[in-house]
Amino acid sequence: MKIALVTGATRGIGLAVAQRLAKDDHHVVVAARDAAGGAEVARRLTEEGYAASSVTLDVTDRAQVREAASYVADQLGRLDVLVNNAGILPEAGAADADGVVDIALFEQTFATNLFGAVAVSSAFLPLLRTSAAGRIVNVSSTMGSLADQTNPDSPYYPMGVPAYRASKAALNSVTIALSKALADTPIKVTSVCPGWVQTDLAPGAREQAPTTPEAAAEVVVAAATLADDVPSGTFMSTEGTVPW
Repeated sequence: MKIALVTGATRGIGLAVAQRLAKDDHHVVVAARDAAGGAEVARRLTEEGYAASSVTLDVTDRAQVREAASYVADQLGRLDVLVNNAGILPEAGAADADGVVDIALFEQTFATNLFGAVAVSSAFLPLLRTSAAGRIVNVSSTMGSLADQTNPDSPYYPMGVPAYRASKAALNSVTIALSKALADTPIKVTSVCPGWVQTDLAPGAREQAPTTPEAAAEVVVAAATLADDVPSGTFMSTEGTVPW
């Protein structure tokens, strides 16, 4: 049985990914800021007959990140899959955001979407190195694609949220760099775009978005279970390769 840790796993895409990986014979470590919520998700999974546990993890808290890695090392001994799912979009509800130069929104967004993912990847990398086929999945967005941002034909072209878009572009760059650094190992690193999903990430998304969390989880799980002959360092969606 493989061991997978999913950040932000108590709702939305993270919850759907945790449920799907558990059904696919993974022991799922439900990582969440809300300790009680994470424990409840793990409890429900185990009651349904799956293998699961939980760990308190705010990706912006470096001490918690280190403690979570120590917990997984002590209790499970290795990690096969890391899904960096935790993400925020505070610009969506910030009516007074000062265009592309709102430093507070950039700092808040990057703290979770970029620095959090980097901190978690760094802390868990030693455990992933013990896996015969480690996988790191960075949940990104087509909105972070530089090609998409400069394409007038893209439906996202006129949209703002520059801090969110920049954070995902930076996360994609980390995916490329990490895949190069790990090229001589069995670990594969992938960025994925789950699409516009019915979650609480942005106001109105739950009612207006076309993609369910369960459907969005498919591309995440596909990246988490990449075959050994599939290249590392790619950006993918349910429709195929996403341009950087």
